[in-house]
Amino acid sequence: MSKTNKLSFYVIVAIFSLAAGIAYKSREMGITTSLPESVRQVAAETFFNTTLPTPEGVPQAMSQWRGKIIVVNFWATWCLPCRDEIPELIDTYKTYGPNDFVIVGVAIDNAEKVAAFSKEFAINYPVLVGEFDAFTLAEAMGNPQGALPFTVTIDRSGTIIDTHLGRIKKQQIEEMIQPML
Repeated sequence: MSKTNKLSFYVIVAIFSLAAGIAYKSREMGITTSLPESVRQVAAETFFNTTLPTPEGVPQAMSQWRGKIIVVNFWATWCLPCRDEIPELIDTYKTYGPNDFVIVGVAIDNAEKVAAFSKEFAINYPVLVGEFDAFTLAEAMGNPQGALPFTVTIDRSGTIIDTHLGRIKKQQIEEMIQPML
């Protein structure tokens, strides 16, 4: 291999390594976004006016959680960052669930896969199946990119206080909800 070819090879490897590192870091950090006040109210009402089924097909109205602190987590079984954050969501719900706090998992997936996944991970919070229609709900709640995972926090008065694109950690959720408990 000539010196020019070796140099080209190393430059390409370095570029791919840098790109992989940036992708990994952005996946880990996530992006917290801010919605204008007028959009927050409309987005929250869109959420509360939605009904989605459980993996078993039982319809669940989102309005049943009005008055609670709600963390809505849009996810899919095929999404690796989603899979990474679910154990922390389970732990968060175990810790704060008795305090008028609920995590609602909205899966953008099919019911059979969601049911098997929920059982395997022993998910302890409500999981609903939105399939691809859930992308419309996620977009209405501040995720026009359609990327996953996407997490929205709603306070007791029904106002969206935070939207987070990417993997979210228990500590981040705790920092948002503890002042409201």
